[in-house]
Amino acid sequence: MDDPVPAALRLLRAPRRLGQRWGLRLPRRTVRLRLTALYGLLFLASGALLLVILNVAAHGWSNENTRSWPGGPAGSGPLATCMPNPPPDSRASLQKELQECRKAAEERFAAARAAQLNWLMDESAFALAGMALLSVGAGWVMAGRALRPLREMTAAAQAISADDLSGRLAVPGPSDEMKDLGDTIDSLLARLQAAFDAQRRFVANASHELRTPLAMMRTSVEVAAAKPGQAPPQVTELVSKVTEGLDQADRLLENFLALARAQYGAKEDQETVSLGAVAARIIGEHSGEIAVKAIRVQQEDGGAQVTGNATLLARMAGNLIDNAIRHNDRGGWVRIQTRAGQATVHLTVENGGGMLDPASVKELAQPFRRLAGDRTGSAHGTGLGLSIVAAIAAAHNGSLQLHARPQGGLRAVVELPRAPAGSGPAAEPAAAVTAPAGPAALPTSAKSGSAARAGARE
Repeated sequence: MDDPVPAALRLLRAPRRLGQRWGLRLPRRTVRLRLTALYGLLFLASGALLLVILNVAAHGWSNENTRSWPGGPAGSGPLATCMPNPPPDSRASLQKELQECRKAAEERFAAARAAQLNWLMDESAFALAGMALLSVGAGWVMAGRALRPLREMTAAAQAISADDLSGRLAVPGPSDEMKDLGDTIDSLLARLQAAFDAQRRFVANASHELRTPLAMMRTSVEVAAAKPGQAPPQVTELVSKVTEGLDQADRLLENFLALARAQYGAKEDQETVSLGAVAARIIGEHSGEIAVKAIRVQQEDGGAQVTGNATLLARMAGNLIDNAIRHNDRGGWVRIQTRAGQATVHLTVENGGGMLDPASVKELAQPFRRLAGDRTGSAHGTGLGLSIVAAIAAAHNGSLQLHARPQGGLRAVVELPRAPAGSGPAAEPAAAVTAPAGPAALPTSAKSGSAARAGARE
């Protein structure tokens, strides 16, 4: 005999297959829905079996009584009207009439019993249907109560992120399967938190420790290059290469420290920061590189303010703008837009350039991920810039989204929670910048705020 549980699950899958064939949208097969259907099917099967047993027993009981009544005591049963107890001398003449009456009485009795059994079957079917509906409702409620700890565990687990593993499920209640599952997940989270913390501490400590030997190497190279006399060309070239390598190692260590701080120190020194003012200041700091590459820069400040660590937020905006300027064509363009919504703010940095693979662009937020072409082996990049942006955004309960522009170039969007109303003035003052001389307006954006050209004169 087949197991009734898999059979019931196959019955549950059949309507979904029909719905997919006919293009109908059926409700999601949650555990609660499956348990409810299973409870209902089990009740319906057991109720139907009980009705079959009752009706078989009722048929047997009626047949037994039908056979026994005609031979029962005198004056009893359905044939009593056919037995008037006539005198002995007239019994022979009434034999035929008695047989006919007996047959008619049996037929009437059988018809009455059949009508009663049919009525019993109909009423039982209605009762079974009503109880099946009631059992489905009761099963839905009981399945919901049984799965409530699982829903609470799911909500608590979704609130725990890789940047903050300190949360725990802490499932209350008796020591049952649900509590064992919650305790197991808590133990797993504790081990993950310890591993993540050890990794971050190692990166931060190693970055600090490596600064000392790098400083000693730089000092030795500079002292050797500053000796009196004309150094051979090979030595001069070697000093230049070593200095370039030390500069790149310093940038890499600085980015490691910034990444570690983004993951640890975002909750320190909270203040209100104007993203538009931060972007304007950073544009001014890059004025020399903007002028050399003749890049047109447009800033649209929509009054976006956030609450967070001002140093980290400035590093986030700086990495995005530096990335847009560095990976740009000569004579290209950059657009920086800050926009405030009801609950969130957006910092959008777009730049022109070559065509990028949309699938590969989404991986740029991972450490040491670069694209082909000029983004591979860049003399000034470490492959951590956008990773730091993503870490800072995540530490401020935000996100980073990267998109390849259809016309070429990159579009980076950072979404952060908006600062509460009346949280105080912005910590970063706006910086005045000028626009570079040059032709052509930038490509139009979907939304524009108060546009201001920014850059430096050549």
